[in-house]
Parts: sequence; C-alpha cells; structure tokens
Amino acid sequence: MSFNNLDTLYRQVIMDHYKNPRNKGVLEDSLTIDMNNPTCGDRIRLTLQIEDGEIKDAKFDGEGCSISMSSASMMTQAIKGQSVETALKLSKIFSDMMQGKEYDDDIELEDIEALQGVAKFPARIKCATLAWKAMEKGVQNS
Repeated sequence: MSFNNLDTLYRQVIMDHYKNPRNKGVLEDSLTIDMNNPTCGDRIRLTLQIEDGEIKDAKFDGEGCSISMSSASMMTQAIKGQSVETALKLSKIFSDMMQGKEYDDDIELEDIEALQGVAKFPARIKCATLAWKAMEKGVQNS
C-alpha cells in the first residue's frame, strides 16, 4: 500500500472514531478524571471501573478536536478488559509513538496506529495524548 493510501486510511479511521465514538458516556459510581488542554480547549471526563487490578469498563465524555476525541475513543477500546499494568504499557507505547521514538510492538495497537502521523505535528500531540494522560492519572490514584 502506498503512503498516500495509508495516510487516507488512517484519516478515515480517525474520522470514524470522531463521528462514531466508542465508549462515549459516563459510568456511574466509578473513578472520574477530568482533564483539559488549555492550549486548544480540548476537555475530557474519563470514567473508569477498576476491580482487582483490571479495567472492567471505561467511558469518556468531553469536547475537542477530532484528534483528541478519536484518541479517547481508541484508548477506551484498547484498555477495556486489560490489567492496569497493560494499560500503562499501552500508554507508554503510545507516548513513544507520539514522540516519533521506536516503540515496543509486541502489543497489537489496532486503530491506535492511525494516530502515528500526529507525531509530525507537535502542536497536536497534546490533543492525542490527553485521554491517555487522564487514564494514567486515574489508574495511579486507584
């Protein structure tokens, strides 16, 4: 597949998650983390249900650009049913990917890979990492 086709595919995946977000909403009686990106106005409320070191459920609400909201959608999909340890490992991989570093690819990233092009736009990296930072903050306080 040529780079242009891959770029188009990734853009379609991002827009699909933006227009049809997965896990949008709020979990009752759960860990709630509110974060925002004052640079561009993105804000997120992440709710997590964690039991015995496992993320049983994850939902997000908020508003922002297509990158921040699609990243939140992808992140909640990726961490649901995972151990806190695996979720933090995914977050590290995502952070490395956003910084253009080599990353550990022994975990399947699925749709998250569509965001790798964001690394070329430093101003947008905070948009893409907002939900991940909220998750890290939440699980460290659980």
